[in-house]
Amino acid sequence: MARQRYRRTVLRSLALVSQFGITMLVPMALMFALGCWLDRVFDTSFWTVILFFVGALAGFGSVYRLARQVYDRREESGKESE
Repeated sequence: MARQRYRRTVLRSLALVSQFGITMLVPMALMFALGCWLDRVFDTSFWTVILFFVGALAGFGSVYRLARQVYDRREESGKESE
């Protein structure tokens, strides 16, 4: 029984870390691709860098909101078990 609970906890943690990674990487990759495209279209060399950092900020904000949501849920479930 304890082993199953441990395995479930590990799998949930892995899923959460994977979700954090995907949530961070998708905006960065999309904005990087958009920046590359804009640089090719307008023959510039700065859009890629600017939009990459915009994507990183957007990804960080999403990860922060997700982490906050998970933390609040765990805190609420801890109060119910007291």
